[in-house]
Amino acid sequence: MLGVFLDTGSLVAGQGNHGDLDFAAINALPIDWRYHASTEAEAVVERLQGARVVVTNKVVLDAMQLARLPELKLIAVAATGVNNIDLDAARRQSIQVCNVTGYATASVVQHVFMLILALLRQLPAYRAALQDGRWQQSRHFCLLDYPIAELQDRSLGIIGYGELGQAVARMGEAFGMRPLIAQRSADDQRAGRLPLSEMLQKADIVSLHCPLTEETRHLIGAEQLALMKPGALLINTARGGIVDESALYEALREGRLGGAGVDVLAQEPPVQDHPLLCAQLDNLIVTPHIAWASRAARQRLLDQVADNIAGYLNARPLPNTLW
Repeated sequence: MLGVFLDTGSLVAGQGNHGDLDFAAINALPIDWRYHASTEAEAVVERLQGARVVVTNKVVLDAMQLARLPELKLIAVAATGVNNIDLDAARRQSIQVCNVTGYATASVVQHVFMLILALLRQLPAYRAALQDGRWQQSRHFCLLDYPIAELQDRSLGIIGYGELGQAVARMGEAFGMRPLIAQRSADDQRAGRLPLSEMLQKADIVSLHCPLTEETRHLIGAEQLALMKPGALLINTARGGIVDESALYEALREGRLGGAGVDVLAQEPPVQDHPLLCAQLDNLIVTPHIAWASRAARQRLLDQVADNIAGYLNARPLPNTLW
């Protein structure tokens, strides 16, 4: 049985055949594997000829490609998001699609609070001050040029209250914060949920954990940013398209928002002159889509992919089958 991994390079770090990850669980499967660090769109069909199983993280598998792959029976997505797969086409061809979930919870939560704390404690500004020699020239033992804030008694607004949102809320409570949960929609009348507009007005910090859909694209735009407190923080470790990046840049540049921590952008990799990457702002931190990417999380992801494939081979129900 032939299996193809289309983009191992999106998961592994370091040198060697498989970088810093252990592929033993996948290699133990009764599959003849072909590994590719990356795969361009025009090479997908050729590489998958004769394959029964494919593993992809971000490589797109659309209807036209799937129609030319009659032997394909399982698409194992090495991620939670499956927007790169035409699920309707897969269903029509009886190709099972499964994803992985829960592998990066600890990594993402820690990254969220790293961004929050770095912004509240003015880490970028103080780091720059040290590089400029200002502490060395200070008349006092400490440098107090920038105000330092605490998490205690602050409100933490959460958009998207699935596994990640709930884990962020629990961590916030451990810091003495008060979680505020946004309604999924106007029809969401569950106890404790607030309309998005109300939550944005009340929250000191807003953290995004919802998927990118047509309903959530630019969910946070100029209108929503204007509702937030002038000193509030926006944290996005979900998907870039959820935030109108131009509106965010203007709000930060004009001082209408306290700060932002961004791990995702609408286009990845981004263009060199992206405004959020060029901005010289002490209240903005951008990281290159790595909230999920601790080594432990990536290993859990890989092992879960292997378990999904083993379940398919053994004809047992897959917990993460998408149809």
